[in-house]
Amino acid sequence: MQDKGNKLPNASGSNLEPEQITSKDVSKSYIRWHFANEIPHSFDRYLAASLLWAMMPILRKLYKDDEALRAAYKRQLLFFNTQLTWGGGIITGLMSSMEQERAREEYNREEIKMTDDLMYNTKAGLMGALAGIGDSIDSGTIQYIFIAIAIPWAQHGSALGALFPFVCFATYQVLIGLFFARQGFTRGRNATTLMQSSGIQNIIDLLSILGLFMMGILAGNYVKVSSSLKFELSGREFNIQETLNSILPGMLPLAVVLGVYWYYTKKGLKVTRALIWLTVILGVLAAVRIL
Repeated sequence: MQDKGNKLPNASGSNLEPEQITSKDVSKSYIRWHFANEIPHSFDRYLAASLLWAMMPILRKLYKDDEALRAAYKRQLLFFNTQLTWGGGIITGLMSSMEQERAREEYNREEIKMTDDLMYNTKAGLMGALAGIGDSIDSGTIQYIFIAIAIPWAQHGSALGALFPFVCFATYQVLIGLFFARQGFTRGRNATTLMQSSGIQNIIDLLSILGLFMMGILAGNYVKVSSSLKFELSGREFNIQETLNSILPGMLPLAVVLGVYWYYTKKGLKVTRALIWLTVILGVLAAVRIL
């Protein structure tokens, strides 16, 4: 299928020249994506309908011809699935930049270099990689930092303990998504260089290390497992928990966390089944007075 260029005026004499896309347009596009992200989720297209809805105001500014606008809608309605901020932010800005270039080529009747395949392959190549980064940083690190900060407040009955992580994480996601969308639009097809820069990679490494520390702190402080086993040997009483504390404080909570992690790596992320097994095992050990 060949790409068709627009005529300068259409039959009614109106001007088909694309309007200039601004940073405000890109920000509005990301906000629409952010709040519609999972609403029109479908099996065959996943989040493509959300992306299309986000980009509709931009596409309408670029394509004044109905046929060209329909073609742009179809381009952005192909299968799409990525993480909300890192993937969605960068790709929303990047697609805005690429569609702007495509509209310019069509209006000027130039050779179409910004082809449908190029745009979709760019989107498809980025959505998986950026989703992996975004999930590990946002869902795997940042939100747990906010939760760890707020847990002591929640334990003391403060409503701030419930509100703080929610408000902070939601604000963080909006701001970081807007930043990535604007960077993706500004840098165009070279947006991936932002992710490959040494500064961003250092931030990712630091956040990953911080996330490991935070997960260790949470496991050590809030996973409560101890042994009540005591016995006498040669007239001397041995307390297993005191012995374990002298060797490595928190050994039993660590063993439980590592055991659950091992189960997930072997059986997959079957949370309900893991909880059932954990309850049964700990219940049996408590019944025989080992824990």
